[in-house]
Amino acid sequence: MNEAREKLEHIIDVLHEPHKGKLRKPRTYKKRARKDYLSVAKQRKAGARKIRKAVGKQLGYVKRDLKIIENLLTQSSLSLLSKDEYRQLLVIHELYRQQAEMYKKKTHRIDHRIVSISQPHVRPIVRGKAKANVEFGSKVAISVVDGYALIEHLDWENYNEGTTLRESVEHYYNRFEFYPEAILADKIYRNRDNLAYCKSLGIRLSGPRLGRPSKMEGKRKYGLGLIRARLQEASETVVAFPFLILNLERKFRVLFQKFSYNNILHFDNRNLDCL
Repeated sequence: MNEAREKLEHIIDVLHEPHKGKLRKPRTYKKRARKDYLSVAKQRKAGARKIRKAVGKQLGYVKRDLKIIENLLTQSSLSLLSKDEYRQLLVIHELYRQQAEMYKKKTHRIDHRIVSISQPHVRPIVRGKAKANVEFGSKVAISVVDGYALIEHLDWENYNEGTTLRESVEHYYNRFEFYPEAILADKIYRNRDNLAYCKSLGIRLSGPRLGRPSKMEGKRKYGLGLIRARLQEASETVVAFPFLILNLERKFRVLFQKFSYNNILHFDNRNLDCL
């Protein structure tokens, strides 16, 4: 909310610029708002009451700034804003609505919750891990067929991976015109519905093999856990690239094995001819 307030104050400056010296600039109380924010942000561990009080104050400042902008637009044009500034204004409108609703209902959850103004498509995903209880980024369902990785489902919203198995199986059928003989899947995919579905098609649904995960795992080797792209389309493209590289490496390994095998046969044949 503090970031939203600061961006709104900048937008107010831009919209007021043509009227500088003619009209009085609306008061935004930016110094007071900044002081209220820092009084909580600098605390090592602020209590729930203090945080709620601080959020309420920032909501008030943001609401006031949005009203000021609404009034300024009766005299100024949105064309004064850059593309990024206009996009930020739209995002902040929705951010304020979400935060005000959660504040009123005393909850921390809402559908399609915005946690970043610059990346409004990113969602918080609670994972319960020791290192990071909440992660941010896209969730990708991957299938591996004969060593080649295929993206089956990519979404920024939090979803249950187990629900994507049927979709992946049908994608497999559309690609190869027959169902797989067996599926090796994580525990989350082996629920009653999926087991019954696979059984009806004569597919064996097995679990992962024992031992440590392979070092060839894309998330570890190719940095899928460290996506730095900001735009949604760019992020999805960056996510797809490591799988392209994985598949190319797989293809080159297969070609190299065939090349080596053919060379060995040729060498043996020449020796046999000599004999």
